Amino acid sequence: MCRAFDQVESELTNPLIYYRMATQKTLKTFFELNGKGLHTGLDINIKFSPAAPNTGIRIKRTDLPNQPEISALADYVADTNRGTVLKRGEFQVSTIEHAMAALYASGIDNCHIEVDAPEFPILDGSSRYFIEGILQVGIEDQPKAEKDVFVVRKRMEYKHPETGAKIVLLPDDNFSVDVHIGFNSPVLSNQFASIESMDEFASEISGARTFVFVREIEQLLHQNLIKGGDLENAIVIYDRQMPQEEFDKLADMMNQPHLNVGELGIISGDLKFDNEPARHKLLDVIGDLALTGRQIQGKVIATYPGHKVNTEMAKFIRKEIKKQEVQAPVYDDTIPPVLDTIAIRKMLPHRWPFLMVDKIIEIRERSVVGVKNITVNETLFMGHFPDEPVMPGVLLVEAMAQTGGLLVLSQLDDPERYSTYFMKIDNVKFRQKVVPGDTVIFHVSLVDDIRRGIATMRGYAFVGGVITTEAEFMAQIVKNK
Repeated sequence: MCRAFDQVESELTNPLIYYRMATQKTLKTFFELNGKGLHTGLDINIKFSPAAPNTGIRIKRTDLPNQPEISALADYVADTNRGTVLKRGEFQVSTIEHAMAALYASGIDNCHIEVDAPEFPILDGSSRYFIEGILQVGIEDQPKAEKDVFVVRKRMEYKHPETGAKIVLLPDDNFSVDVHIGFNSPVLSNQFASIESMDEFASEISGARTFVFVREIEQLLHQNLIKGGDLENAIVIYDRQMPQEEFDKLADMMNQPHLNVGELGIISGDLKFDNEPARHKLLDVIGDLALTGRQIQGKVIATYPGHKVNTEMAKFIRKEIKKQEVQAPVYDDTIPPVLDTIAIRKMLPHRWPFLMVDKIIEIRERSVVGVKNITVNETLFMGHFPDEPVMPGVLLVEAMAQTGGLLVLSQLDDPERYSTYFMKIDNVKFRQKVVPGDTVIFHVSLVDDIRRGIATMRGYAFVGGVITTEAEFMAQIVKNK
C-alpha cells in the first residue's frame, strides 16, 4: 500500500486537467522609500516587505514601543479628514491610501509595511513611487493560496446623506472604476476619469497627484493638517481672488516662497493630465476599497467621491463578507461545464443510484466547484421521506466528497486507474434542508498538500447562495486493482 501511495504522489506532478486561476501574490523582496509627511511634516522612512500567504496587508509602527501592528482593513478606519486613518487601541497610522492603491492595482495580497511615523510619506502626492518600488523588486506568485475575491452579485450603493457623494457597485466580469467629480469652482468644475483594467494603473493613474484649493489651506493648517504640504506634492488650485497680503501670509504659514498671483488657475506647475484631479480621486477610490481585504470583481461608479464615502462602502463590503462566511461560487448554466456527466463517469467508479455529481464547472489548482440538481424522481425520496422529501445530509457529504475526489483525480495522468476513499469526516454542519427542485453547488478545496496519497479537504454546499452543509474530510487515493 505504501508503494502505491508513493506512486500516486509522483504522478500528481503530471496533471491531466489543470485550470489555473488567480493565486495570491506578494513582493519578491523588500523596498524602502523616504519622504516627508503631508500632515506632520516629519521625515519618514517606510519599508515594504514580502509576507506569507493569507497575511494580508499589515502595517507596523516602528517608532512606537513594542512596534504595534494593524491590518489594513476598513474595520479600523477612524477618520477620513484629508486622508484615510486607521486606528487600533491607542496608535494610528494615516495617509495610507496612495500606497494601498499601488498594492491593490499590482495584485499584492500579502505585504508587511514598516513605517517610523504616524503617517505614510506623501512623496509627490501620488502612487508613482510606490508603483515604481513594486515594479523594481518584482511580484511573486504564492501558488498554494488562492486569491480572495469579492464577487458583486447585485447592485450595492452607499450615498452620503449630506454631501450627495455616492458609490455604486454593479456586477461585472472584471474590476473597473468610473469617477465623476464636481466643484463649485471656475478653475475645477466637472471632470471624469475611468480605468477598465488594473494593467493601466501604472501609466494612467499612479502619477495623478492630490490637490488642494488655496482657500482651504488656512482652515487645514488650523486643524493641524498639511504641515508638509508644498507645491511639489500637491496640485494647488487658486480659484478665488484674495489680497496679495493674505496670499503671502499663507505662504509664510507653510514656509513656502511668496508668489505674485494675478490670475486664477493652477499655481503649482503644469498638470500631468487634463483631468488629473479626477484621476487622483479614482486612485483614492481604489486605495480605500483595498481596505475590503479582497480583490473586487465588479464595476465601481463613484460620484463626488471622498475618503468618507469610499471607506463606508469598504465597510459595507466587509460586513457582507463576514455575513456570508464563504461566498458561494458563481454558477452560469450557459457556460459549458469543465467536466460533464460522461467525463465524470470516466473518472469516478460510482454509478446510479450513487453518482452524486452532475457536472464540474470549475477546477483550480487547489479547489473545485461541482453541481448536483435535486429532482423529485431520485430513488432515495421513496423512503426519505415520501410525504416530505428531504435530501439526506449524509448524501450531501458524499456528494461533496465525490466532488473533492474529482479534484485530486483530475491531477493524475490516468485518473480512471485510481479511486478515493473516506478516511475521516470532521466538523460536519447541516444548516438548512435541501429538497427537490434545488440546485446544489459544491465548493471543495485542499486544506493541505497531498502527501503519500492522503488528501485533506474542506467542503461547502450552497443552495441559492446560502450554505446548507459544510464538512472537513480526509480521503485516501488508492490505485485500483
